[in-house]
Amino acid sequence: MIKTRVTAALLGTALLIGGLAYAQIPKKNVNPARHPNIAAAQRLSQQAFDKIVAAQQANEWDMQGHAQKAKDLLDQANKELRQAATAANRAK
Repeated sequence: MIKTRVTAALLGTALLIGGLAYAQIPKKNVNPARHPNIAAAQRLSQQAFDKIVAAQQANEWDMQGHAQKAKDLLDQANKELRQAATAANRAK
């Protein structure tokens, strides 16, 4: 009975953490046909984000907050890339 509860708690925690990580994934929202370089930067940002998540999982999420800060900065960079594409669209 206790083993079942512990397993359920661990599974629930893993799902919650996975859900939080997924919810913060940077969005790909730049048209690659119109802005191939910015879209490529977004793709690379996504790859970096995925590698950070893998590193967190391999280290049982114990990275003293640095991995999360890196993910936040990648999200911020992604937003700036989107704004750059929007600004370029206005200039044309």
